[in-house]
Amino acid sequence: MTVAGPLRAGAVAQRLLVSSRPVSWINTAFPFAAAYVMTTRQIDVVLIVGTLFFLIPYNLAMYGINDVFDYESDLRNPRKGGAHGAVLDRRLHRATLTAAAVLCLPFVVFLAVVGSPASWAVLAASLFFVVFYSAPPLRLKERPFLDSITSSIHFFSPAVYGLVLAEATWTWPLAALVAAFALWGVASHAFGAVQDVVADRDAGIASIATVRGARWTVRFALCCYAAAGLAMLLTAWPGPLAALLALPYVVTVWPYRRLADADAAEATAGWRRFLWLNQFTGFAVTLLLIWYAALTA
Repeated sequence: MTVAGPLRAGAVAQRLLVSSRPVSWINTAFPFAAAYVMTTRQIDVVLIVGTLFFLIPYNLAMYGINDVFDYESDLRNPRKGGAHGAVLDRRLHRATLTAAAVLCLPFVVFLAVVGSPASWAVLAASLFFVVFYSAPPLRLKERPFLDSITSSIHFFSPAVYGLVLAEATWTWPLAALVAAFALWGVASHAFGAVQDVVADRDAGIASIATVRGARWTVRFALCCYAAAGLAMLLTAWPGPLAALLALPYVVTVWPYRRLADADAAEATAGWRRFLWLNQFTGFAVTLLLIWYAALTA
């Protein structure tokens, strides 16, 4: 996407907004907020600041850095330009990286002041993977399997951070809950990578899907979704009911289990359903958390 002439502030802001994937903001803010509130059972300034951080700055950093360093691939990718991310004009690359750093900095400073050394380590690790998932020299998104693991860290690490910041007591059921979330993240990244097989190969970008192929990757995602559901059976009641929430994901991904690499773009239809399915899942999880809070009040 190349725009002639100087870019106006409004146009820059609009494209940065698209780059931050607003439809996905809740996927990182909610895990932090839920983990923190369920541990502290209170609403305070730390909760508000942390939720705002994981709502907007964190997502702009995560997705904006990705759009900058995936520019060549995104040019070849017809699904870019909306909920799936922006094809950033080259003149926006520096502005995107600068905006991400400037927006994140005050939040990180505040969270460091109110946190503990353990929370510092978790937040530092989370931000490390946000940056080096896309940025060189590590560029973890081009290291098959590590790409899916790192992407998953983007989403479950805010929850882990919320737990550590609130000084939660770790139990096996709680560990099972985090493991289920991590498996969901691995599955979701793997399935999302399938639709980009052709574009990524054309750009010389490696991923779990380009290396293993569309069919294998879809089946891997199915296994991870199923494993996430099984892990939820080990959580405290009513957590096991959340195992049922894995089924819609399996149903969504199942039709693509025989997908050929040349037809990988067909998985985009499933990915669109996945984005909306997340909203339903988040609602159902919220109800279960309210139920749990009532039982343990």
